Amino acid sequence: MVGAAGCSAVLDLVPKLRGELGLDAVVANAENSSPTGRGITPKSGAALLSVADFLTLGNHAFDAEGYEEFLQADHRVVRPANFDGRHPGRGWGLFESGGARVGVANVLGRVFVERTRISPFEAADRAVVALEEEGADLVLVDAHAEATSEKQALGHHLAGRAQAVLGTHTHVPTADLSILPGGTAYVTDVGMTGCEDSIIGFDREDFIGLFVGEHRRGLPVATRGPVVFNGVLVDFDLDGRRATGIEPVRRRWEP
Repeated sequence: MVGAAGCSAVLDLVPKLRGELGLDAVVANAENSSPTGRGITPKSGAALLSVADFLTLGNHAFDAEGYEEFLQADHRVVRPANFDGRHPGRGWGLFESGGARVGVANVLGRVFVERTRISPFEAADRAVVALEEEGADLVLVDAHAEATSEKQALGHHLAGRAQAVLGTHTHVPTADLSILPGGTAYVTDVGMTGCEDSIIGFDREDFIGLFVGEHRRGLPVATRGPVVFNGVLVDFDLDGRRATGIEPVRRRWEP
């Protein structure tokens, strides 16, 4: 979700979707949830955890003021596992829902994103093994990356070992939802929750100015108009430890 508008939509819609779709658990990427659209704050994180079970982050994990204490204190939020131990927080974690132990890992791609030298593939391997050793019944990996090929490669690399590999970061939902061999639910990008009249959740005119060479002092978050909510619904067979279905979830929310 991008900025205050995206968070407001999530806070209103997720409790309703739990009943409408029969959701057992909700995992959300919150790396753009701060008012600036870059990072997570203690306030935005706490609000989102009132409706979601677990939060993941990405390349903006450390961009908002107050992130250190929040990432250290709350075990229901993870930053990319391929940041090293000098960074606060953790790269994977567990929560329980409906008698199942759900493991969640976050990895950051390296193609076009120069934030870490550690391979997301190596980090994902470590996370999956660690979560299984900790007793996870299901493992979900948030593949936060710019390149679609890198996310697809992560999906196939983890096929049959993680039960879901869901891509984030580009904010535009893709139409390649599938169940990979071994029972792994996959999508290249789940999309964003943010203002509809925007460019990836940010002010449209300022973003255009960035590309046509006009001088701009930053990219403000879009704040007006309807909000589009994007996500995916994944069904799992707990006994078989495999995903059985994945479909898009899209709603339009009026503030």
